[in-house]
Amino acid sequence: MGFFSRLLGLVSASKTKVNILIVGLDNSGKTSIIEKMKVQSTGKKNTSSGEVTPTVGFNVDEFSKGSLSFTVFDMSGAGRYRNLWEQHYREARAVIFVVDSADKLRLCVAKDELDTMLGSGDLKGKPFLIFANKMDIPAALSPVDIAQGLSLDEINGHPWQIVPSNAMDGTGLQEGVDWLTNFLTK
Repeated sequence: MGFFSRLLGLVSASKTKVNILIVGLDNSGKTSIIEKMKVQSTGKKNTSSGEVTPTVGFNVDEFSKGSLSFTVFDMSGAGRYRNLWEQHYREARAVIFVVDSADKLRLCVAKDELDTMLGSGDLKGKPFLIFANKMDIPAALSPVDIAQGLSLDEINGHPWQIVPSNAMDGTGLQEGVDWLTNFLTK
């Protein structure tokens, strides 16, 4: 058993560590996405109840994909905590921006927050993965509508990808993380 533990330690030590910010408005599904990605990366069965407590400030979690070990800074999306986001821009290699596809009224607020981030010099050239989350809700906007609402086609200087997702069943999460992993390992 000791040999296998050491061997596993050597294999996991060879992974490249990458800091990622996951941001979005409150109740967009950021923490649920991270919890699902952790389950998907370990292959373990999810035993949680599905209830998530709103993030206060930020949480730090980890998961792995391929040769990368992601350290994810799960930033609260509540208005009073959004100013904390920029304190983590410099060390982030990429940003995951989560949008509640069923929250049409606050899409303009999400756009304002995204525009502010895109204007930061500390994020210059860094990739943005946008999860159009909660696609299981019948009134959800399509990824095309989300892309138009966020004016994604006007982004210059940042590679980006929008992926429809459902954090509850994991739909789209693997596709998004695959894109990010491929981009970061180029």
